[in-house]
Amino acid sequence: MEIKDLLKTEVMILDLQATSKEAVIDEMVNKLVSEGYVSDFATFKAGIMAREAQTSTGLGDGIAMPHSKNTAVNEPVVLFAKSKTGVDYTALDGQPVNLFFMIAAPDGANDTHLEALAQLSTYLLKDGFQDRLRKVEYPREVIQLFSEKQEEVATLENAEHYIVAVTACTTGIAHTYMAEEALKKQALEMGVGIKVETNGARGIDNKLTSADIQKADAVIVAADKKVEMNRFAGKEMVQVPVAHAIRDTEELINRALSGNAPIYEADGTDEVKEESSGGLGKAFYKHLMGGVSAMLPFVVGGGILIALAFLIDQAMGVPQSQLANLGVYHPLAAYFKNVGGAAFAFMLPVLAGFIANSIADKPGLVAGFVAGSMASSGLAFGHLDPAKMIPSGFLGALVGGFLAGGVIILLRKVFAKLPRSLDGIKAILIYPLVGTFITGFLMLFVNIPMAAINTGLSNFLASLSGASALVLGLVVGGMMAIDLGGPINKAAYIFATGTLAATVSTGGSVTMAAVMAGGMVPPLATTVAVILFKNKFTKEERNAGLTNIVMGLSFITEGSIPFGAADPARAIPSFMIGAAVAGGLTGMANIKLMAPHGGVFVLALTNNPLLYLLFILIGAIVSGLLFGALKKAK
Repeated sequence: MEIKDLLKTEVMILDLQATSKEAVIDEMVNKLVSEGYVSDFATFKAGIMAREAQTSTGLGDGIAMPHSKNTAVNEPVVLFAKSKTGVDYTALDGQPVNLFFMIAAPDGANDTHLEALAQLSTYLLKDGFQDRLRKVEYPREVIQLFSEKQEEVATLENAEHYIVAVTACTTGIAHTYMAEEALKKQALEMGVGIKVETNGARGIDNKLTSADIQKADAVIVAADKKVEMNRFAGKEMVQVPVAHAIRDTEELINRALSGNAPIYEADGTDEVKEESSGGLGKAFYKHLMGGVSAMLPFVVGGGILIALAFLIDQAMGVPQSQLANLGVYHPLAAYFKNVGGAAFAFMLPVLAGFIANSIADKPGLVAGFVAGSMASSGLAFGHLDPAKMIPSGFLGALVGGFLAGGVIILLRKVFAKLPRSLDGIKAILIYPLVGTFITGFLMLFVNIPMAAINTGLSNFLASLSGASALVLGLVVGGMMAIDLGGPINKAAYIFATGTLAATVSTGGSVTMAAVMAGGMVPPLATTVAVILFKNKFTKEERNAGLTNIVMGLSFITEGSIPFGAADPARAIPSFMIGAAVAGGLTGMANIKLMAPHGGVFVLALTNNPLLYLLFILIGAIVSGLLFGALKKAK
């Protein structure tokens, strides 16, 4: 999409009648409402005025760009208006404004229109372009002007002086890209090399590297919102609001190169680091946490709703013949179970999607979500029949997320030489289409070994059924904690549920009891760990650990996934040991269970509720102590 596609002739006003700032805004908003681009006058105007309250969008040189990303917008559009007399718009240079671009962007829309809006700066800063706009008499002339091919502002490669800059405004629509173009144009005129990073609504573009920053004589940060700052420690820096980079560009560059700019000192609060400065390990952790933090609300919200479903059924009573339907037997319980299950269904796609997003920004989301969904479904070569699919679980989603991010990064390099005018097509067509196809194809192979693992584990467990109950309890309990809801966990669970039918007449299944005990341990272990080792966990992790007491008691092992995914080398072995202890003790005491799920809500369905609960707590304490002792302090 290009800017000419957003400029609609039916909403252009080539002879504004209003003579005051608010009256101009009212006249333009009314036009958008009357033509159907905006559904509610008051809501959209409130968004425009809120933006004006932050900083005037009167940019100077007779131009204003009032804008809002707003729920009242039905379709992205740019209204062009012209005043013959000029209006006191409280512009940044104090001069009257006669050219207006009112930008209406739908709330939650994709970034295609933002690519087009960024092109406005290229046109408006071209010599003579504004004068030509002031002379137009018909709407079609405006479209013709914006249809002319514009060349990107060049930058000097081997200039005597070199600076880096960051531009960012609160909405990331207009000022960000106007400031970028103004800086690049002025630097070219002054013979200064420059690289400008934009932190706009479409994400971070042209990101500064450590090499860029080290090479620079000085740094300009023209921003109205928080940007990554500690990377500039030790560099001479000029910090100004973003509008200054548009209005006082030459003075700003001269200040940066004067040798008198203050040295920026890092304050230690900026946690975002350049990937190359922290090595592959820190980069991996950063991307991993990007997925885990996004996934956590789905785990918590869905898990608690599912737990409530079991509680409701238990309180209302379920016939023994219907224990397999515990959690969905009564309509109210089924409602909670289905809603919670819907939230849970997003868990793996969100994990993989936001890992890919952290690696490759928004273009990585689509491929990442597809990878996570395929990990959840188990789609693979040789396993295309839904009845034969075996999910690869969160481990498959982890691999898929990084795989998707890597594919998008590769595609960016492959298509890097396409003209900038095609950037919108890359974001909306090439990356989603090609990235999803390649990632999906590769995931067909990622899921293959997981299917083999599931089959092998099921056969292995079947061979243990006649062995010592202690050994069987240790094995299935430990398996529940290896991949926390993944294929190994599911293999043990499926095997256990298969033993229920044959054991109802004898009071239930020891294997089912050992599996449930082992599955309850990991979430409860995180609760123990965050209570006893507070200094080793972030505030978010401590809150998640406390929430996990509900999930653990409800037999929702997935509650511990954020901890296992973030620190697998320490968390998984700790969880396995405690889960194996709980499962082994359960087997040794010959505790039986008749329900396939429910956690503490089905304790009454065991032959020794208090002893069973004790064994689970022992396993949780063992795991929690090990995890806390092994984990490094934050």
